[in-house]
Amino acid sequence: MQAFRQFAVSRSVGTVAAWAAIIGLSAAVAFVYAWSERRGYAQLGEVQAQQLDLYAAALESELGRHEYLPGIVALDHDVHALLRNPAGAGLRERANKRLTSLNARAGSLAIFVLDTAGMVRAASNWYQPETSVGMDLAALPYFSGAMQGGPARYFSRAAARNSPEYYFAQQVLQGGQVLGVVVVKISLDPIESTWVAAAAQSHNDFFMVLDADGTIVLSSAPQWRNRKADLQAIDQGKPVVAWRALNPAAPSTRYASQSRPMARQGWRLLTLTNAAPVKLQAGQNAVAAGLLAGFLGLLAMFVAMRRRAIASRLQAREALQRAHDELELRVADRTAALHAMNRELLHQIGEREHAEQVLRASQDDLLHASKLALLGQMSAGITHEISQPLTALRSLSFNAQLLLKRGDLARVEKNLRSVSDLTERMGRLTEQLKSFSRKTPLAMAPLTLSKAVDNTLQLLENRIRTEHACVQLDLAPSVRAMCDANRLEQVLINLCANALDAMLDAPVKNLAIRLWSAGGRAHIRVSDSGAGIPQAVMARLFEPFFSTKLPGQGLGLGLAISADIVRDFGGTLRASNLPGGAAFELDLPLVEETSHV
Repeated sequence: MQAFRQFAVSRSVGTVAAWAAIIGLSAAVAFVYAWSERRGYAQLGEVQAQQLDLYAAALESELGRHEYLPGIVALDHDVHALLRNPAGAGLRERANKRLTSLNARAGSLAIFVLDTAGMVRAASNWYQPETSVGMDLAALPYFSGAMQGGPARYFSRAAARNSPEYYFAQQVLQGGQVLGVVVVKISLDPIESTWVAAAAQSHNDFFMVLDADGTIVLSSAPQWRNRKADLQAIDQGKPVVAWRALNPAAPSTRYASQSRPMARQGWRLLTLTNAAPVKLQAGQNAVAAGLLAGFLGLLAMFVAMRRRAIASRLQAREALQRAHDELELRVADRTAALHAMNRELLHQIGEREHAEQVLRASQDDLLHASKLALLGQMSAGITHEISQPLTALRSLSFNAQLLLKRGDLARVEKNLRSVSDLTERMGRLTEQLKSFSRKTPLAMAPLTLSKAVDNTLQLLENRIRTEHACVQLDLAPSVRAMCDANRLEQVLINLCANALDAMLDAPVKNLAIRLWSAGGRAHIRVSDSGAGIPQAVMARLFEPFFSTKLPGQGLGLGLAISADIVRDFGGTLRASNLPGGAAFELDLPLVEETSHV
């Protein structure tokens, strides 16, 4: 009887333990599934946030690259003249050509100018069959928005190609009077095509832009364009959404979503990722956890039965084993975390090095463009310097022929020496031009600075002579500095050209260049006898794209590039006002002369 009772109690305890094991296993599976799903959504959200940052930056950069253009066109004198006198002879042609030039440099689709009635008076596509000149655009939103004051923006798709286009519009003002509206049209098709290509590779990620009404205006999935999105689900911050209207072919598909507003355009950038892989991974983790929990449960039952016989010895062994397993698990987890951090660090280092290479290449291109711009400004003088010796060569060669016929060899020899001198002069000039215009990387080497000053003055010799400027030199002949000769000459040409520009209307034109050394530094000062630099201009003198010259006479990059070049040499470029003019002074690391006995 007692044995039967013990058997019944043992059986009851076993049943309870079995049910407890089943409930515990189910709870563990449910917990692992929920935890894996949350973790998967969190990781997916981080990836989506990074993608949003990249795509938002690309889109805002493309829009911002053209946002300034209407303001530049609105200041153009040819545009003002056309809008004030639309019937003026030649005004429309000049304005058309000006808009065509600006459109080509900016990379926009079209630029056109409208009068206050909405009629297109000039356009960059004036030479094309589908030109906008003569069209009445008064009914379009960007015209009415711009006429109400302030800049206007508008998005639409081209009817013929269904390509996305964006419009910037701004009033043309002169003396407080509204003359018309400038409109710049750009294409967003390259950005949308990039999105489509990226979505075609992943098959799970989708990117789109929604307007204020929730209509999809840009999308990596072409079939989703112009459909309505569920703004309520986005505004509520739901991590997972299911839009049947968005994808009727798969109405039960659920997407992980993140969005970011674009306030200036009234848009919202949205990314969707198919959530099915997250659920699949969570299910696999739950099944693995269930199997592991079942195995551990069976193992625990076996150990419990064995413990009845060898309780004391098994307890010590199990404690030691658990401590060893836990330590190994922690070591493995820590090692894996360190490997992941090391890979991420190497990846970030690679990205930073790539960014630095791209930046250096962009800076070299900008420097080369600045040198070509200086050569363009000096082209008239260079042409004169070459055409004058050519004319002399033609005359000397003709005279030599006549003298040979007469047998006057002494005068023939004299003419040939003159020819040799002229060709040597032209050779030196062309060699300097070739050296100056060559696109070379930064090459630091000891340089005698007076030689760079001489080369600069030789390139500017014709302009100095034409403008009747007096050059005053105070050069220490032995001063040497560590720098790049080609880029230093670019800086000196820019400073001297600016000094000559400042003295255009001055009664006395004195261009002074001083070279000296002090305190372990080499100093070069270029000063003029112009009107000086106003204090309001002095604070912004080295800002990129800031210029006091008239439109079309400079982009305002010369001083900014010159300051960067001097900074690369380890020096500084500064400006100051002197009694009766202005001065720019730069200092460079001095190279001391060494003697070997």
